[in-house]
Amino acid sequence: MTTPQAIRRALLLGDEIALLDVRHEADFATGHPLFASNLAHDRIAVEAEVRLPRNDVAVVLYDDGEGLAAPAAAALAAIGYTRVSLLDGGLRGWADAGYELFEDVNSYSKAFGELVEAQRHTPSLAAEDVAALIEEKADIAILDARRFEEYATMSLPGGTSVPGAELVLRARDVAPDPDTTIIVNCAGRTRSIIGTQSLINAGVPNKVVALRNGTIGWTLAGQTLAHGSAKVAPDVANDTEARAKARAVAYRAGVRRITPDDLAALVADTTRTLYRFDVRRPQEYAARHIPGFRSYPGGQLVQETDMAAPVRGARIVLADDIGARADMTGSWLAQMGWAVFVLDGGFDSILETGAGPTVPPLDPAHRYKRPYEGTDNAAAAMQAYLDWEYGLVDQLARDGTHGFRVL
Repeated sequence: MTTPQAIRRALLLGDEIALLDVRHEADFATGHPLFASNLAHDRIAVEAEVRLPRNDVAVVLYDDGEGLAAPAAAALAAIGYTRVSLLDGGLRGWADAGYELFEDVNSYSKAFGELVEAQRHTPSLAAEDVAALIEEKADIAILDARRFEEYATMSLPGGTSVPGAELVLRARDVAPDPDTTIIVNCAGRTRSIIGTQSLINAGVPNKVVALRNGTIGWTLAGQTLAHGSAKVAPDVANDTEARAKARAVAYRAGVRRITPDDLAALVADTTRTLYRFDVRRPQEYAARHIPGFRSYPGGQLVQETDMAAPVRGARIVLADDIGARADMTGSWLAQMGWAVFVLDGGFDSILETGAGPTVPPLDPAHRYKRPYEGTDNAAAAMQAYLDWEYGLVDQLARDGTHGFRVL
């Protein structure tokens, strides 16, 4: 057994630890520790190798009294994990120790986004104000920072798909006139905040604002969303100015740069967990990628860090043949407390094609229905989700383990 106090100590000291909730995602979303990740008991065989790359990392499992954790520990041991223990008292033991429980999924990334807005006063406009600008045909460019698939499902009228890590690289091509106001949106709040602040941090000359509360706010304001949009930002082969701006932001955040030889040394260090992510667009990754790297577009990696890298305290290396996307992604991960490296080079060696290491999608029956996804969400659920996000900064303060810093 591992006590809640020992886990908290490991988090505060920066030790490597994977705190895993072995319930299904829908149950996980009802409440969990800040840095817990969800690895359902019946998905260990298909997820563990990708998400837990070092088999002697400290892994602590818990449930909420369902009796799932002990069999899950046995399943991990059977495939070679050697330091698996159970959380003393399970989820109830964590709460009884006086520690915070966070709802929803990707909670610490979302809490970090709220902290960024609170500390940097990230500018935003209400849905009604953005709708008025669209109506009067004002000089604006709406950039949707979500995955293309989410954008195509529902988007603001006239919006362009520019997933988060691509924003600094492609904003100038979408809005070449510095007098154009750039409006960044997502479905809720986090990717709008991070995307807007990315452009501000990089010093783009345009006025940049977030759509306050994303498509949720747009819907709650009675505005109409577009469906089936397919407007994407143009490719940028070599925007040296954007690359320089992104590199400067990464430097300020403490992101370190390494060569392929340095990467080989990190890979050879079997005492530390190493995550390697290619943060480009999926189609670029499929066409050619460095062996050993997993595809995780940068904007989603910042949003879903708990899913991508459940070992808190691990090292992360990012690859990007242009550089700006890895730099901007790394700048946020570093502010979230990760040891982050950007790989310089590596794309001139022997490369692979195809999908690479993947995690199969969840069974829809067990997946948590995000209030900001799709077009059939109840207004009460959307408002409740926004109210929850507004409270995350205070909850972070009560929890006290995050270690975040904001540039």
